[in-house]
Amino acid sequence: MNFYDQLKFDSNGLIPAIIQDDESGEVLRLFWMNAEAVRRTAESRQVWRYSRQQQQLMLKGETFGNYLNVRRILYDCDEDALVVRVEATGPACHTGERTCFYRELEAV
Repeated sequence: MNFYDQLKFDSNGLIPAIIQDDESGEVLRLFWMNAEAVRRTAESRQVWRYSRQQQQLMLKGETFGNYLNVRRILYDCDEDALVVRVEATGPACHTGERTCFYRELEAV
């Protein structure tokens, strides 16, 4: 059994991947990955994701050059979620922010 066989993908063949700065621990992104994205991420040491909107694999950084260099890939005790620890070469968010989690939900 290899690493990929241990993972449990949802009914759409996807698994959530929390992208986290390896040095600071800051959460940068949340991506969805299919088995091919996980394989390419592990082999290339660059983060690949599955775009649910465009229904295709995408290499993070291919368009704007802000790559996410993989340091470690962890999976949880239920084998249905990943944490990908990375070194970011630029902003991780498409808005230009360092992280996609830069807004705080205000109490009502």
